[in-house]
Order: sequence, then structure tokens, then C-alpha cells
Amino acid sequence: MKNGGVGIKVMYMDEEHLFSVEQITAMLLTKLKETAENNLKKPVTDCVISVPSFFTDAERRSVLDAAQIVGLNCLRLMNDMTAVALNYGIYKQDLPNADEKPRVVVFVDMGHSSFQVSACAFNKGKLKVLGTAFDPFLGGKNFDEKLVEHFCAEFKTKYKLDAKSKIRALLRLHQECEKLKKLMSSNSTDLPLSIECFMSDRDVSGKMNRSQFEELCAELLQKIEVPLHSLMEQTQLKAEDVSAIEIVGGATRIPAVKERIARFFGKDVSTTLNADEAVARGCALQCAILSPAFKVREFSVTDAVPFPISLVWNHDSEETEGVHEVFSRNHAAPFSKVLTFLRRGPFELEAFYSDPQGVPYPEAKIGRFVVQNVSAQKDGEKSRVKVKVRVNTHGIFTISTASMVEKVPTEEDDGSSVEADMEGPNQKAAESSDVDANEKKVDQPPEAKKPKIKVVNVELPVEANLVWQLGRDLLNMYIETEGKMIMQDKLEKERNDAKNAVEECVYEFRDKLCGPYEKFICEQEHEKFLRLLTETEDWLYEEGEDQAKQAYIDKLEELMKMGTPVKVRFQEAEERPKVLEELGQRLQHYAKIAADFRSKDEKYNHIDESEMKKVEKSVNEVMEWMNNVMNAQAKRSLDQDPVVRTQEIRAKVKELNNVCEPVVTQPKPKIESPKLERTPNGPNLDKKEDLEGKDNFGAEAPHQNGECHPNEKGPVNMDLD
Repeated sequence: MKNGGVGIKVMYMDEEHLFSVEQITAMLLTKLKETAENNLKKPVTDCVISVPSFFTDAERRSVLDAAQIVGLNCLRLMNDMTAVALNYGIYKQDLPNADEKPRVVVFVDMGHSSFQVSACAFNKGKLKVLGTAFDPFLGGKNFDEKLVEHFCAEFKTKYKLDAKSKIRALLRLHQECEKLKKLMSSNSTDLPLSIECFMSDRDVSGKMNRSQFEELCAELLQKIEVPLHSLMEQTQLKAEDVSAIEIVGGATRIPAVKERIARFFGKDVSTTLNADEAVARGCALQCAILSPAFKVREFSVTDAVPFPISLVWNHDSEETEGVHEVFSRNHAAPFSKVLTFLRRGPFELEAFYSDPQGVPYPEAKIGRFVVQNVSAQKDGEKSRVKVKVRVNTHGIFTISTASMVEKVPTEEDDGSSVEADMEGPNQKAAESSDVDANEKKVDQPPEAKKPKIKVVNVELPVEANLVWQLGRDLLNMYIETEGKMIMQDKLEKERNDAKNAVEECVYEFRDKLCGPYEKFICEQEHEKFLRLLTETEDWLYEEGEDQAKQAYIDKLEELMKMGTPVKVRFQEAEERPKVLEELGQRLQHYAKIAADFRSKDEKYNHIDESEMKKVEKSVNEVMEWMNNVMNAQAKRSLDQDPVVRTQEIRAKVKELNNVCEPVVTQPKPKIESPKLERTPNGPNLDKKEDLEGKDNFGAEAPHQNGECHPNEKGPVNMDLD
């Protein structure tokens, strides 16, 4: 592309477009974001994205830019192998304690296009990546290509067909070879490969077995051991130091690959992790650790720097350059270091990979960093400039801050802490030392008092010119373009949904017109509707193949204009008897209550006559309405619209209930028992004699022979609370 990056030329909306790698990656992230949001039923913003451990700073920044284009906030770029190690370690209950010797596990990942290995040390609650090695150009696709080459040559000899001359034919061959490779992983016998209408309407076939396949791939299988040797050399590990070898990635299912790895370490490989999802699960666990919404067991992850990084700078007064390796290979990450420089003015630092041959990227430079606003001290001396270099959580090198140490004279009684920082004459640029300037000399006469010195750190701006970083304007343009494409996708989905709705409508009505709907449409309309359905179907597969959304909406409306009445008649005929039955039951229920009331049933004798008349009136009116409706409906044929809709019948049920239910369910009034009150002339309970010849309430007791007292009409029976 114009900016020196890689572009991909595609046909989009019938026009040729050139998209950058960042845009293509953003399209993939958009799809993944949609998938996540559809499953979670909520918007997704924060995420963790994995990258191969051999990705350089330029590639990592590209991935972060792609995430920004989509509106994703990438909390961490995680190395594939570190994600696998987290997925393995966080569930382990039997890891050694922090003060014990760690358990060393080697992880091997061979996916579609690359081969990565890493050694990790595990203790309870933490993992440390000891080292990584890789072959970025060895993966499952290389094994597929060996099969494709073999069958291309065979078909050329056997059928005189050149598969490489037709892209479509070559793609089909690739797909079939991938299937054959997977079958050979579980079968050692001869397996056929057949493709119908491969080229020029000719069918082709061939066969292959596992031993032949391994012979074809002998060169690839030898490459497996190179990264394994490199890893053991870097980490100074021996095979006996390794507790387990965990393999992941689809290509590790190839028996020969598995066997090579096992032979190298002299022990069986372990397949306890999900080969396809191990990396994604590790990223999900990292998300959970970073999220405040999840409670996760504490587990710290220390990654490693894959390539050594150095800084180079020019000295103030000399033409010679200073060089310093700030991060060695497999240095712990994330990590920060502070370097001190002696300078009178602004200066430039250049970061680069110390071993360009070991970096699978054409550019060894990382970027130039200009430390600005540096000036000499007031006495003309060089200023001390502290520069903080960092490999951040994304594995990206950066100069995070820079500050200049200024010496400011202070008053005697200023109370500030006094410090005199001076640089030794032979001090190197990347080191610092402090010398106490207040040291007194014994045999000298007393000198005049010098002012105290206060040290102040002044923040300095740092301008970064990175080897590969999208400019702000270009990034904004990509964000805008992606937004438009997302909107276009939405419109296209709506268009397709409208088209599919027309197609579904055609198939549904055609199927049901010859089935359940047949009785609900007259013969003339039946023929007319079937003709319209056939015309619509023909239109869909001809000129209607690629129409605007509105065209499909109009077609659907035309179909539903004829179809909806038929569908409604069918549904009404299904539902009406049930709803009428429900109405009939309610009428019987209320009519019986009214009859019981007229028969002086005790249950309803508390209801007022006028209230019950309302019930009887409502029951008679609704019953008359129902009989009229049923008689009218009985005279109609099924292919005519119903006299009454189920919705109206349900409304009548509700109306009847609203009138009758409050009346028939009203509770009986409670009859309170009489309460006895003590009169002023009541008995004096303190005197026994007052109660003689009286009942318990001070009344005259009846005579023993059962006769009443002359002043009483008879004994009183009371229910007392």
C-alpha cells in the first residue's frame, strides 16, 4: 500500500476496494464481537486478545489498532502460550508451595500456520514463563500443501489436468486434502480422495495412507525438533527437569508430530487440555481475573520478552554512539527500568531488536524516541535525565516517562529536605551515582555558608516515532469506514431477512393450501392464490435475486393480502369452539347461582335482591348474544369470514365476569356476640355472701326444682366469648 503496509484487494459492494491488514483484522473482531453479544444478550467492550508469542511490537500495535477500529478496549494482549499455561495452572490444586522447587511444564502448540513452544514454572498461585521458541512458518497448512502438491502432480499425469491453472479447483483440492489428513490421523489403511466435476466436468480420484504421508512430510517433521532444542538451550533445562509435556493445536493430532515431540523428551505427551480452545479459555480466565465482576482464585502471571531489546544514543560531545541492552531474551514482563543520562539539551534514543536474525519480521528497528525540553543546569553543568523504559502488559516496548533533575537553591529555614545530587566525572550514561557535596574539610578555614540545594524532578515530553503505527487521521478514517460497513451489514441483513420472509411465506402457504387451509378458501381464490405464489417464487430466483429491501416488503404485503384472511379463518375455526365453551360454562355457573338465590339458598341469602337482578340481567343478555352469534355462524361456510372473532368472545367473558363475580363472591356479614357489661349495682366479688343464691354474674339463680324466679321469664342461654 502507499504507506508501505500490506493490503488486501477485494470486491465489496460491486466495487474494488483495498483494505489494510488492520481493517481485515477489525472485520474479524467485529464478527467475534457480534457472536459474543448475541450469546451474552448485552454489549461487549472490554476484552483480552491473544497473539503468537513471536509477534513483534509493530504487529502487536497493529492488533491494538484493529481492536480500536471496532470499538473494543483490549485490556491485555496475551501470548498464546501464556494463555495456555494459565488455562492449565489455575485449576491445579497440587502445585508446589511458593518456597518449594517449581513444577516445570512444557507447552507445545502446532496450529494451522505456526509452531510455538514454551517452558513454564508453576507454584501455588503463580506461573512464570521461563522461555519461548517458535517456527512461525510450520503448521498444519504446510502438511496440507504437501498433499496438494502430490495430487496436483498425480492428476497431471493421470488425467492431464493442471489443477494450479484454476483457483476454484485448487481450493477444492486444498479442502479435500485437509479432510484426508484428518482421516489419516485415525486410520493407517489406504484412504480414497475423490472429487466430482473437478475440472472440465471430469471426476478425479486418488489414494493415500499414513506411511506414504509421513514420507512426503519427512522434511517438515525434522523441523519440529529445532524450536524444542532452542527452548531447552535458552532455559538450561534437561529432559528430566520437565514434569509434563502438554500439547495443543489441531496439527498436534497428526501421529507423527506427536511421536516426534514424545521422542525428543523421552516421555509420553499429555493431552489434558482442549486442543482447539485452550488459548481462548486462557484469555477468558485472564478476562475474569481483570474483571471486578468475577471472584477468581489469585493467580499471578509473569510473561517473558521473546526478543532482546537494545537502546542506542549519541553522546553530547562525541560522535560515538552508546549502546545498552535494556531487556535480554526471556526477561520477565511486564517490567520497567530507569536509565539516567547526562545531557545539556534534547536527545534521541533508538530502540531495536538486538538479534535481527532471530526476529520473524523484516524490520529490526522498534522506534525513535526524542526526549524534549532538556536544558543545562543554571551553573552550566549537564542535567541528569531519568528515562523510564518499559515492556508493558501487551508485550510492547515503550519509553513511558522522562524527567530532568533540577537543583534549586533554597532559604536556610525552608524546612525542605536538602539533597545535592552530582554526577561523577567518569559516570556512564546508563548509570547514576550520588556524591555528598556537603562534606567538610578538617584543616581548612571555615568557608562562607553555601545555600542549601533542593532537588526537583521536572517531567519532560517524549516524542515517539514508531516503525509501524497508524496515524491518528488514518485510524479515524478506518474507524469511520468500519462503522459504515457495520451499518451496511445491518441493512444487508435486514434485506436478506425480508427476502427470506417472502420465500418462507411462499412455501408455507403453498404447503398449507393443499392441507389445513384448503377448506377455508373458495376454489376460485384458491387457484388465484396458487398462481400468485408460483409467480412470486419465479420472481425470487430471477429478477428478485438481488432487490432492495422495500421490493421484498411489497411482495410480502401482496401475498399477505390474500393469505392473511385464509389464515385467520383457519385460526378462528380452531379457537372459536373452545372460547364459546368457556363462555357457556360461565353462563351456566352464574345462572345456577341466580336460581339458588331464588330458591332461598342460605349461601346467598345475604345478597341484596337488586344486586342479584343485575346478575340475572347480564346472564340473559350474554346468553341471547351467544345464541344469536352461534346461529349466524352455523349458516356461514368455512371459506367465509367468521361472524364473530374469538377476541370479541373473550371480551364478553371478561364483561360477564366483571358484572357477576363481585356480586356472587361477596362475603357474608359477621354477627358479633353480645358482650356483658358490669353494672354499678353488680356483685361485690370480695364478699362471699353477695354471691349466695346468685349465678356467676350476680343474677338470681333459678330455684333448685327448676322453676323460674318470679321476676324472670326463664333461664337465659348465652354463647360467651
